Amino acid sequence: MRTVSEAIAFTPQRIIIIGGGPGGYEAALVAANLGADVTLIEEQGLGGSAVITDVVPSKTLIASADTMNRFSEAPALGIRTRAGDELVELEVHIEKVNRRLLNLAQQQSKDIRRSLEKAGVKVIDGTGRMLDEHTVEVRDKQGLTYELDTHAVLLSVGAHPRELETAKPDGERIFNWKQLYQLKEVPEHLIVVGSGVTGAEFASAYRGLGAEVTLISSRDRVLPSEDEDAAKVLEDVFDRRGLNVMPRSRAASVEREGDGVIVTLSDGRKVSGSHCLLAVGSIPNTKDLGLENAGVTTTESGHIVVDGVSRTTAPNVYASGDCTGVMPLASVAAMQGRIAIAHLLGDSVSPLKKHRVASNVFTSPEIATVGVSQADIESGKYQADTVMLSLSTNARAKMMAVEDGFVKVFARKGSGTVIGGVVVGPRASELIFSISLAVNTKMSADDFADTFSVYPSLTGSISEAARRLHKMPV
Repeated sequence: MRTVSEAIAFTPQRIIIIGGGPGGYEAALVAANLGADVTLIEEQGLGGSAVITDVVPSKTLIASADTMNRFSEAPALGIRTRAGDELVELEVHIEKVNRRLLNLAQQQSKDIRRSLEKAGVKVIDGTGRMLDEHTVEVRDKQGLTYELDTHAVLLSVGAHPRELETAKPDGERIFNWKQLYQLKEVPEHLIVVGSGVTGAEFASAYRGLGAEVTLISSRDRVLPSEDEDAAKVLEDVFDRRGLNVMPRSRAASVEREGDGVIVTLSDGRKVSGSHCLLAVGSIPNTKDLGLENAGVTTTESGHIVVDGVSRTTAPNVYASGDCTGVMPLASVAAMQGRIAIAHLLGDSVSPLKKHRVASNVFTSPEIATVGVSQADIESGKYQADTVMLSLSTNARAKMMAVEDGFVKVFARKGSGTVIGGVVVGPRASELIFSISLAVNTKMSADDFADTFSVYPSLTGSISEAARRLHKMPV
């Protein structure tokens, strides 16, 4: 094995990235653009879980469900079938839906590979393991094992679905979120265990696709970590659409029984269905990475400890994405990766600021948030004025027959600076950008209000909220 001095004697600077998800491939592109010699090691395909099995497939599935939901509301817009039926009924071809989303994921993965190779990144299909802080052992898909020396390493290995010992997925009736795309037909009755973001999104999607859905929540409401007003709107929509939510109910086990499943709750109650989805969190893919060989510290949960610029406890080793446990978002993983490379190569960099991260729950309606939360304000952590406007009063929303949702904007008391906001409604993931921009640039509510919005538009409610935050000078 080479000495440290030999290992770092590379020109240009050599970087190995283990993991090709957003935190890895984004970092690779930045590093190559800055002149580094970059090698990226990925086992399942470029894009990682985010592209292959998670974000891209699930949001494509949700897009199909959204279409179903909009068609079900067509009569309110004066649209009906030629036969004159008041209710517009559609049928989902789930195999075709799944085939489309998996093909789309593979195409996205190929596009990422082409971009990396065009930028000069060397891609290895295989796995990497750290032998020390400057040496990575590679095992490629051809069965070859060899060592690569490097100046620095970026770990972006992601996470995998958590399983319960008493509820093992079998890919036929009991699923984790990676296995759902094997379904040949829409489940007659899908039981979703877990009411966090993943559970709520799939429950919303499969109800939209026509399945009977029961959502089992161990907490007193859906989306316990999200804005309470937003969760209430979603629960009301779920109730109206016939989605059954079981609050304060913890699943103890899931078992196959004939052509269905039985979920047993911790208090002895039982729920029967045709299929079950387990959405009970994730586990970082940090086992057998050789982290101890490189002096990289992990938490009890196995997440890699990083600082604001993505450094681990080993000076030349960085980490990004779900394996760090910072925030399980593809956008955060990508930002962590870019920050890591900028810091490593001496480019201008600012530490990750979690309070500026915009996030979205892709239920129907969507829930988007950025900055300070309502809970932060109510706890006294921040002093802020709040304005909340229902979309039911918005002219464009009325035209679109949108009744569910709202806009909420928070401004710091005294200065009037916009410090956060929530949007619930169609395409909230797009609408939140203006509030995110205001938070990021520390814009005042008055300046925000003075920025023109189109009439009629859903963004008009954001402008109106900002206007209502105006305070007369003392």
